[in-house]
Amino acid sequence: MDDIYDLKNLRKKPKRKNSRTKGNTFERQVAKILNDRFNTTEFSRSPGSGAFATTHSLPEHLKIYGDLITPEKFKFCIECKKGYNNLNLYSLYNNSSELWKFIEQSEKDSKKCSKLPMVIFKQDRQPILAIIPKGTAFEENIKYIEIHKNKTYRVYLFDELIKCWDSMWFDL
Repeated sequence: MDDIYDLKNLRKKPKRKNSRTKGNTFERQVAKILNDRFNTTEFSRSPGSGAFATTHSLPEHLKIYGDLITPEKFKFCIECKKGYNNLNLYSLYNNSSELWKFIEQSEKDSKKCSKLPMVIFKQDRQPILAIIPKGTAFEENIKYIEIHKNKTYRVYLFDELIKCWDSMWFDL
């Protein structure tokens, strides 16, 4: 006996989320977390999401690097990445992983502004991760994994890293 019901239209496809919107929302979320943690309002999204410094001719003291505008004494140049759900985190151990491109981008921006690189990365329904160079002065009792390419990096849970002393985040 054949079914006479057409079930194709019962489930509509979910509306595709714009990746730019997703990234902008994540940058605002990270800025809010940092503002709340450090009791300030100085963290905010960069105009043009980090590309502003490279696409505009500005005097050096006005250039903005990274995805977030940070306080003057903040140690890090932050690159935020959201999504990339098809990226397997085990690929961190693969030198051709797209995550290494994010790290290289953060390194390039951080050199220009004389800060340390930090990639803040989140996949859907996963915790936020922070990737920073080994030797950055964070407490040793925080769990991390190490990854290597030309340099050694540590991958932390951002929720754990954010609890560290202010002196770990700022040049005092």
